[in-house]
Amino acid sequence: MRSHFLLASMLVGVAAWPGALLAPGSALAAGARNSSGWSDEDAPRHPRGTILQFPGMPPIQVTPDGRIYNEQGFARPRSLAPHRPLKPSLSPEQQAKAAKAERLKRAMQPQKTHAEIRAELLDALFKRLGKASSADEADGIAVAIDRIWSRSDSATADLLMHRGLEAMQGRHLPLALSFFDRLVALHPNWAEAWQKRATTRLLGGDLKGAAADMRQVIKLEPRQFPALAALGFVLHKQGADKEALAVLRKSQKLDPQQPQVNELIDTLSVKVEGRDI
Repeated sequence: MRSHFLLASMLVGVAAWPGALLAPGSALAAGARNSSGWSDEDAPRHPRGTILQFPGMPPIQVTPDGRIYNEQGFARPRSLAPHRPLKPSLSPEQQAKAAKAERLKRAMQPQKTHAEIRAELLDALFKRLGKASSADEADGIAVAIDRIWSRSDSATADLLMHRGLEAMQGRHLPLALSFFDRLVALHPNWAEAWQKRATTRLLGGDLKGAAADMRQVIKLEPRQFPALAALGFVLHKQGADKEALAVLRKSQKLDPQQPQVNELIDTLSVKVEGRDI
């Protein structure tokens, strides 16, 4: 199950938090990988639908009925290009010529950039997340979103992220912080770098530093609902309940299936706005 900055842990104290901000990164690391970098869950199961691909991550399929993630997991297509069978009446030579012309036609079509593919995929996933009918469905979509957020176009950045996550998971917080400090300095526009440094600071009890990093995450990626949720909890811990309520509602709007967030919103709504007469 997904864990968005558990309220109970927040009330106990930051040092007792499970690595909720770390959970998506852990999901990426979970499971054995084969030599090509795919996990078993990425195996092909359903060849139909629109395939959306972002470099460094498995293809993600939007099925004809609009589903992006279901109980069958991710679909890894056999081919990203749609199969168009040739007319059986053509001779072998004609079929070869037609196939060559088709390949040339596809090659000459305008190709989407990585940024366009990323934006298209995130838009589709967020649309689905807002309509998720259960926490389990939202969990799967959230993992897909995090896969995109957690990938950069730099091998150096990905290595620093990996090393930082390893250190954080091992509770070597000063070491993790040093990795994320370097990552933020090298790639200041990568929201995920600020996100992981915020996590490290939270685990170390630095609420002020964590809040500052989370605000930067939201500035770079306004739909970063985990950062919005975490910032809301921190603001509540600091006594800024009105601002906390506003921030938490933004997170809730993006991902309605967050039990701890929803519970705190209910509590703060009464405290800040009073009960309806």
